[in-house]
Amino acid sequence: MKILDLRSDTVTQPTEAMRQSMAQAIVGDDVYGDDPTVIELEQTSASRLGKEAALFVPTGTFGNQLAILTHCQRGDEVIVGDDSHIVWHEAGGSAVIGGVQLRTLESHLGQLDPTAIGRKIRYGIDIHEPKTGLICLENAHSNGRVIPLSNMQAIWQVAQSKRIPLHLDGARIFNAATHLGVDVKEITQYCDTVMCCLSKGLAAPVGSILAGSKHFIARARRLRKMLGGGLRQAGVLAAPGLIALNEMSLRLGQDHANAQTLAQRLSRIDGIEIDLVSVQINIVWFRFTRDINAAALTAAFAAAQIKVNPPEEGWMRLVTHWQIEHADLERIVAVLRHFMTSN
Repeated sequence: MKILDLRSDTVTQPTEAMRQSMAQAIVGDDVYGDDPTVIELEQTSASRLGKEAALFVPTGTFGNQLAILTHCQRGDEVIVGDDSHIVWHEAGGSAVIGGVQLRTLESHLGQLDPTAIGRKIRYGIDIHEPKTGLICLENAHSNGRVIPLSNMQAIWQVAQSKRIPLHLDGARIFNAATHLGVDVKEITQYCDTVMCCLSKGLAAPVGSILAGSKHFIARARRLRKMLGGGLRQAGVLAAPGLIALNEMSLRLGQDHANAQTLAQRLSRIDGIEIDLVSVQINIVWFRFTRDINAAALTAAFAAAQIKVNPPEEGWMRLVTHWQIEHADLERIVAVLRHFMTSN
């Protein structure tokens, strides 16, 4: 039986075309700046993301933390949503690596209030205060929702008027663009720098991109080396990244459609509650309306050859990707239906 893995879209296996591209990649030494495949990936990424230059980095967390380190001085503060990936899932790296403090704002389903951001900005004039060095947004948000362009534009205008740079955690920015039906540059016009993952829904085995101005990327390249991110014959990793950008980014609508179908079917099961409006990309969050045995549920999925992360505080997440086909959805639904009716 085919194993289904819905723990995340980080579990995606590279496609056969990606594996072949890795074997055939022309390589150099990227620290010397002469790996032609990495150069092509960075130029292609900059063009797709609407920025002057781009830098290949090992992971999305590395890219976000490198952006913070490059933008900020030690002792600065970064304004960021309290439910963002930078706050929740990057191991406190902002304090350790960038030497900054995070000043969090309450978000509404991932959206931040532009007026509230404006009120939080500090210039360090008073010797007791830190200086605001950066504003960070996330789109698509890790809660599965896409932030409207109008909200991003309003925050961008605040950032511009206050002369504060804005970094976008765009790990799933191509998912966001797919949902909005726009070119990705329609999103990145509202940020100075952006990080996007080549893994996750784009299925490359390794790598992310940090993009911004030529001056910013030149400084980030030096700091990448300092952090141990200077890779050598990295063309073998950049080659599947090109396929991720050029091909896999075009099929994300299939993952979104499968997520919506899965959510609709799960919503019909007694004991499960889903906000269908919030299923906007490839992430399905749902809540159990009664107590369940999380270990028993995980075991039931495992018996059906389905990998899932167990529920936490009554909430569970399932994530679709290129290896989850429409025909697989009924097996997933059947496990939950049987479990909820028999427990």
